[in-house]
Amino acid sequence: MHNLFLSDSHPKQPLILQLADETATLALGEKIAHILHPGLIVFLYGDLGAGKTTLTRGILRAMGYEGKVKSPTYNLVEIYKFSRLYLYHFDFYRFNDPNEWEEAGFRDYFNAESICLIEWPEKADQLLPDADIKISFRFNERGREVRIQAETETGKQCLTHW
Repeated sequence: MHNLFLSDSHPKQPLILQLADETATLALGEKIAHILHPGLIVFLYGDLGAGKTTLTRGILRAMGYEGKVKSPTYNLVEIYKFSRLYLYHFDFYRFNDPNEWEEAGFRDYFNAESICLIEWPEKADQLLPDADIKISFRFNERGREVRIQAETETGKQCLTHW
């Protein structure tokens, strides 16, 4: 795919990809899985049906998970355990008040032993920790456009291994 090198002398430039279909979205998830490591926080943006959960499914499949991967819309989080790593897949679409995040006790899930993938992070307002990587989906005439942006030094380092 692409080698993304982000130097400090250049502004953070997003990696922009075109995905024709669900198969391409799953394949992107598989590629992303190989650069993720514990401690990362990834925000997933996009309209309903844009591919956020499909991308997560691709990531989980590449990590060896063989069970059903569903959107955590109703229970807010799905937990996947791999050896000593936890992957938390959040979906805050149904949040009405950002304080629900705090009241649910999710703060403890964000730690050095976990990877957190968050759909609809804007619903939790400013209560979430900063994202290391932001991935945005947008429908267009060719399928979906995906933008992958490093937001922290950790995110930059992660994407340099693409």
